[in-house]
Amino acid sequence: MQQFDVLILGSGLAGQSLALRLAEQRRVALVTKSGLEDSASGWAQGGIAAVLDSTDSIASHVADTLTAGAGLCDPVATHFVVEHSRAAIEWLIKEGVRFTRDESSTLGYHLTREGGHSQRRVIHVADATGNAVQETLTEKVRRHPNISVFERHIAVDLITGAKIGQPQYGCLGAYVFDIDANHVITFAAAQTVLATGGAGKVYLYTTNPDTATGDGIAMAWRAGCRVANMEFIQFHPTCLYHPQAKSFLISEAVRGEGGILRLPDGTRFMPEHDTRAELAPRDIVARAIDFEMKKRGLDCVFLDITHKSKDFLLEHFPTIYARCLEFGIDITCDPIPVVPAAHYTCGGVVTDLSARSDLPGLYAVGETACTGLHGANRLASNSLLECLVFSEAAAKDILAAAPRQLPELPQWDESRVTDADEEIVIAHNWEELRRFMWDYVGIVRTNKRLERALHRIRLLEREIDEYYANFRVTNDLIELRNLVQTAHLIVSCAQRRRESRGLHFSRDYPELLPRARDTRLKPPRRM
Repeated sequence: MQQFDVLILGSGLAGQSLALRLAEQRRVALVTKSGLEDSASGWAQGGIAAVLDSTDSIASHVADTLTAGAGLCDPVATHFVVEHSRAAIEWLIKEGVRFTRDESSTLGYHLTREGGHSQRRVIHVADATGNAVQETLTEKVRRHPNISVFERHIAVDLITGAKIGQPQYGCLGAYVFDIDANHVITFAAAQTVLATGGAGKVYLYTTNPDTATGDGIAMAWRAGCRVANMEFIQFHPTCLYHPQAKSFLISEAVRGEGGILRLPDGTRFMPEHDTRAELAPRDIVARAIDFEMKKRGLDCVFLDITHKSKDFLLEHFPTIYARCLEFGIDITCDPIPVVPAAHYTCGGVVTDLSARSDLPGLYAVGETACTGLHGANRLASNSLLECLVFSEAAAKDILAAAPRQLPELPQWDESRVTDADEEIVIAHNWEELRRFMWDYVGIVRTNKRLERALHRIRLLEREIDEYYANFRVTNDLIELRNLVQTAHLIVSCAQRRRESRGLHFSRDYPELLPRARDTRLKPPRRM
């Protein structure tokens, strides 16, 4: 048994910034299933969108976000995030993040522009912003005496009052599997926070790290929380296409700084798809690339930034330059081969402006949550901003909450299970799931494709439920169980949306309905 004031599941920017904001007044457990530095936040290249320059405005940033969100953003949540953007950046600077400087500007920092933005408002650390921010915060988290870090630990399920026969209680903590010790620990906490990231690994091709398996979304659903807008999976238009490259993202900022998308013969194609060309929102660019590849039978298209000087590219994109060079691609003279890949989960656990879920004592922050900010499509570089703003909101709410007395919690029961006889079942099901989700629930969807996907998901669910009931848990089984649950939610939301909006494009319903509505799912009541 481990007992803390606050249990945070996930160690990305949302989880770490929340832990630091709480630790002066609360004992915090930070649980992460890999290393403390391993998260999608650490992979973020572009930067953080914020209203910092005098030529920019809150109204402009809000308008760009609402436009990208295709009419589905919550205006209140959007204003809330943008209004707190400057304070979020100032907090990071105070914590020691060294953003790229530009002494020629009155601000003193370099701002770049990305697709969907009408202004230069993305503050960054060269082309490795997430890594720089994570390194800074990780060092502080490791040193803080009130933060206990549990690496290589993965949550199995939330502990709720309903599950232990005391429904007057909400969330009471979680059962957590120690991967190295191979046993489950009971974590009790007055407040539990889901900061487990998105679900990119439900697809065959993704820019996400291996940890992005929809854990928080699936656990919240099983605990009785609503989820929303899971059909809106953002496919990043430009993932490096190379047989040895695994999930390497070519930042949105490359197009923001003048990168041009070309066919293999050098023809530019984006102006034919959108008047904003390469600066169109990601869903439009991803669909355009998908269209051209399928129309012409291409393996990839090319992103050309060779018209910029070598000094410029080394200054602004040192990580991309070095990584591409490892594969024999010199971006100063060679166009970069790219393909779309699953990148960001816009939907998630329904939360309010204090990051509270439907279950008392349970919060969700970052990509796990559906705050209303992203609508039907996330505006570039709003994700790290959302992590910061809602981690602060959650911290304020948790610190203001009255103390909670917890009941005695039961230990994890393994008395009726055995070690698995064959784990090949898990590997096979994982591969099958990711392949049919890519084929049937990808960038372009149809009713028939969704029906086929759901049929296969139901077969997998029955097989996994039987496996889970009879064998001891493992890291792979926990992740597969969560991925299949998340895939079911994605397909269910997609089937309910009978239009094409933002990231959800259906050949059966190509038109836009006159009124934008969230797709909200409520779990069936369990006795």
